[in-house]
Parts: sequence; structure tokens; C-alpha cells
Amino acid sequence: MDLVWPVAAWALWVAALAAAFKLSDRGGDAGPAADPAVPAPVAEFLRGMRAQDVFHSTLLDLAGRGRLAIDGDLLSVTGAEEPAPAPYEEWALERVRARMAGARQAPVVALMPGGAALDADFAPLVRQAAIDLGLARRRWPTMAVPLLLAVTLVVPWYCTVAASGIAWPSIIATAVSLVAGIGLLMGGRGFLLTARGREVSAPGPVPADPQQEWIFTGSGWRSGEIDPAVPPATDRLEVTGHVVKRWADLAPGSAPRYYVALHDGASARATAYEVGPGVYRDVLPGDSVRLLVKPGRGAAVRVLAHDRHW
Repeated sequence: MDLVWPVAAWALWVAALAAAFKLSDRGGDAGPAADPAVPAPVAEFLRGMRAQDVFHSTLLDLAGRGRLAIDGDLLSVTGAEEPAPAPYEEWALERVRARMAGARQAPVVALMPGGAALDADFAPLVRQAAIDLGLARRRWPTMAVPLLLAVTLVVPWYCTVAASGIAWPSIIATAVSLVAGIGLLMGGRGFLLTARGREVSAPGPVPADPQQEWIFTGSGWRSGEIDPAVPPATDRLEVTGHVVKRWADLAPGSAPRYYVALHDGASARATAYEVGPGVYRDVLPGDSVRLLVKPGRGAAVRVLAHDRHW
């Protein structure tokens, strides 16, 4: 079978794809001037934090401006008015009011929308806020370019099928066409950080505000008291429980240190373990986890099991 034409067609399509992406990267950082005071939720979104973290940060931001009140793990709506909040903040307020259903107070973790709603409805609003602040831009001004690239996949696919019939080149061409086409369409208009956005998204303390703490009491932890972990002398130790709190020690002049507190569901007190930034980012209060604790230190070095609360 002669695959010269299929190879040429695929080469042309890949070249067109590469040219389109290269030209889009030259779009520049034109847009509104970015306010140096970037809202914490937008900054956390650009740093890749989970949507649950960004939503929680939004609640804390609204509480700081008097729209909400947070006391420990309980939240209430104050009814205070201010200039219209950003669309993602308005979305958060609407979900909080709906979930409270007229109650005066409710646990913060009980007000968290489902992950699907956060990813489908909340995250795009935060993404648009980043664009409005000049921290990001769309790769494509319209859907015309990704749609055209997806449609033109038919040409190399047809050339391959016509030349090889029902054989392995056709199977590979069909799979590549489906994956590439769906990827282009699902990616939509794309999302690129501007120079200012890259500055904001640079690695930094997590969270930026050490007072931004999550607290979970659903496991029965009510005392609010936490003991430091007793490090195993020689053997490795596995600990299991609900994450009831997490926080960061951001002492000036020293590297940030991150902690999570676990509660076993029965004891009066929780136990604190130092964790790495990766574990800190991944677990949220309410999650059930099994951690591996390093001998000689009260530090958890690995998550062995993780059941998300959300």
C-alpha cells in the first residue's frame, strides 16, 4: 500500500496546527491593566488550586468585606450590601443562600457545592475574572480556528483509510483523529496567562493568608484541641482519620511549613502532622486519609489512601 499521500496530508495538518498555536502565542498581553491587588480566589485559581479551595477562599474574601461572617467552622450571611461583587462571588453567595435554606448559621463544609457544579459553573467565572483583570487571555478570539482544525482532520484521515483500507494505519488514524478533534473542541477558545498572570501564578506560600484555615467537625471533633504527633522511633507508622484542620506556618525568614490535623472519630483531641506542600494542596478538611509517617519526625511523607469528602 502506498502511504505517501496520507503521510503528506498528516504532515500538512500537523504543520497547520503548529503554526496556529505559534501565532496564538504571539497574541501579546494586551488587555486591561492588572490591579496589583489580585483577589485571593483568582490568585489561587491561577496557581492550580482545586475548585473547592478557590470556593472556600471566595467565602473568606466575602467575609473579610462583611458580606458573610465566619466563626470557627460556622458561616452566616450578614445581609450587608456593597457594590455588586464579581460574577464568581455572586455565584458563591447564591449557592450559600440556597444551601442554608433560611438557617441562621451552617457549617462551612456543608455549604460546599458539588465538584461537578464547581468545575462546570464556578471555575469558568473565576477564569473570566482573571481575563477581566488582565491576568490571562483567550488563545483564540473565536471558536473558528479550533473548529476548522478539527474539521480538516477529515482530510488526512480519509487519505489514510483510502490508501490502507481496514488495516492498522486506518485504526491509528481514526483514533488520532478522534482524540485530536475532541481535544480541540473541548479546549474551546483556550486560556493563556499574561506576563502579570505568570507572576501571580508563580509558586508561593500556600495559602497566602495563614488565617485562611479549613475546619471540619463532622468526625466528632468538638474540643478544638490538637496535639503534635509523636514520631515513631524506628518503624514506619500508618495513621488513619479525618482531616479536621489544615494550616501553614509562614514565619518570616524561614521556609513555609504545612500541617494537617487528623481525628480518629473517637478521641477528644486531634493530632497534627507536618506534610509537604503537595499533600497540603491535595487534601481538604472532611477527607478521610491514611498517611505514612516518617520515623524520627512527626511528618507524614505520603498519602496511602484518600477518600474525598466532596
